[in-house]
Amino acid sequence: MKLSTKILMTAILTAAAMGASAYDGTNCKEPGVCWEPKPGFPDKVAGSKYDPKHDPAELNKQSQSIKAMEERNRKRHDNFVKTGKFVYKVEDIK
Repeated sequence: MKLSTKILMTAILTAAAMGASAYDGTNCKEPGVCWEPKPGFPDKVAGSKYDPKHDPAELNKQSQSIKAMEERNRKRHDNFVKTGKFVYKVEDIK
């Protein structure tokens, strides 16, 4: 290798190493825990104007749909055990 190529490679590797350890503007409590609120954003969201105040009925929709799915699957299973035929539509099960 020529001397200029070696110097260029050294400069590129040095720049890459420095870029990986650059300061990103956050104050980390420990490595990987670097979240900090933006200026004007409260430290605690609960009770502030940023609190989403989720509706419990809205949050409960998924668990209700899972319970309904499990009930349909139970009916399909029971029908399969009785008849030996799998029926997908629960409405068709007598």
